[in-house]
Amino acid sequence: MVILYILSEGTLRFGEIKRKLPNVTDSNLTKDLRLLESYGVIHREVYPVVPPKVEYSLTEMGKDFLPILDSINKWAEKYTVD
Repeated sequence: MVILYILSEGTLRFGEIKRKLPNVTDSNLTKDLRLLESYGVIHREVYPVVPPKVEYSLTEMGKDFLPILDSINKWAEKYTVD
């Protein structure tokens, strides 16, 4: 869900996502991105350039999930103990 929230800001490259998740290993982030792509929630665009350029963005399905993510966030804020 965190990756979807990050991508709600717009299209990002792997390194940009990684900077926002400093405690996640490259291999785990790659695995999670591939899983989300296989579910059809994110789109992976590979550009035929050297060095390789890959961008990630939300699909329509991913964008449709954002209100649900927002509701979960509001629920968490309501019940978070300070």
